Amino acid sequence: MGNAQSPQTNSRFITASRAFTQNELENLKSLFFSLAAQSNSSGKFVSPSVFESFFGLRGPLGERLFDLVTQKRKDQKLTYEDLVVAKGTYEKGTNEEIEEFIYQLLDVSGDGALGRSDLESVLVQILTHVFSSTNNETGFDSHQDAVQIFIRAATFSENDERFTYEDFKHWCTLLPSVRKFLGSLLMPPEVGRPGCQVPRLVYGENIDSHLVLLKKEYGWHIGGALPQHELEEWRLLYHSSINGLSFTTFLGNITNDGGPTVLIVKDKEGYIYGGYASQAWERHGDFYGDLKSFLFQLYPKASIYKPTGANNNLQWCAVNFSSDSIPNGIGFGGRANHFGLFVSASFDQGHTFTCTTFGSPCLSKTNRVELEVIECWGVGGEEKGSGSHNNNGVKGSVLERFKEDRNMLKMVGLANSSE
Repeated sequence: MGNAQSPQTNSRFITASRAFTQNELENLKSLFFSLAAQSNSSGKFVSPSVFESFFGLRGPLGERLFDLVTQKRKDQKLTYEDLVVAKGTYEKGTNEEIEEFIYQLLDVSGDGALGRSDLESVLVQILTHVFSSTNNETGFDSHQDAVQIFIRAATFSENDERFTYEDFKHWCTLLPSVRKFLGSLLMPPEVGRPGCQVPRLVYGENIDSHLVLLKKEYGWHIGGALPQHELEEWRLLYHSSINGLSFTTFLGNITNDGGPTVLIVKDKEGYIYGGYASQAWERHGDFYGDLKSFLFQLYPKASIYKPTGANNNLQWCAVNFSSDSIPNGIGFGGRANHFGLFVSASFDQGHTFTCTTFGSPCLSKTNRVELEVIECWGVGGEEKGSGSHNNNGVKGSVLERFKEDRNMLKMVGLANSSE
């Protein structure tokens, strides 16, 4: 079938075929014949244009993928054997084989020297693909602006020019959404390709979208570290410009929701960063939480820092403690008074230090930070509380506010004395 294959190619085809069940091979054969028919090749090969159209990849990234899948023959003909070998390597190979394939894929110029311009070209195509059909939620003015925050997470060796294989692997750990997308390109886009999910951001109609820190590109970036069921809808629970710089209001709003949350802060240096809390915020005198939590940076660069397993100092929520060893506020990682990220109960200051819990650096320009904006989002399905939203994005009825006050009183241990 297809073009005559060299002994080496036939050997690769035989080896790759063993990774599939007979039913999977039949499905691949049906796919090939369908695409070959569209290519008007009498069932012999798939053309580049049909390949790129089916997999939803135009431009340099689609062209480079076709070149790799056809084993760089430059004959513009993809055979059935090519498809089996490529999917066998790219989807069913060892981790090292898959990483090597993706690393080669990034070299869209094809010159064998992966550099900054290659990454920029790939990122523009990724963002164009991911956000081509999303709603009108506020994002960057152009994809090029968004590209720069992801480029800044990369390390370039050899005079800041060459992007080595080790640089690539480290970059992928910081940008899981990018890695998911690049690892699923031979999946038809209509089946819900990993790396394409963007959470729907829900907030009050009368809230100026420009006040909201969480741009859609940021949501896509953070969502790369989360499971599918937490990427449907994110609800704005608290925003300091709307609700005021109040720790009490903050805790009332988020405890009423009762689920995982995304905390985002912007400091007076202009840096934007935060943390994902997998467990509800509750009053504790020590760390709690699980290994699903993580820290992230959004601006001026985007990175995600997952737990290293060095310790279990994941979430911190201290309210109305009088001991200096138990600082009041919320935080992630590190140790008391030396957190990976900490927002004090005064809500106007905090700190961020290098943190072994998440393997994270200082998330801002300086360790001690003055906070300008704080916002928090409920993650996942329907909100756990009353399920209603008023136009201010804040639970507004007397009953709802009473529930928030009750939750807050429980956190500080005063519920019974108030009755």
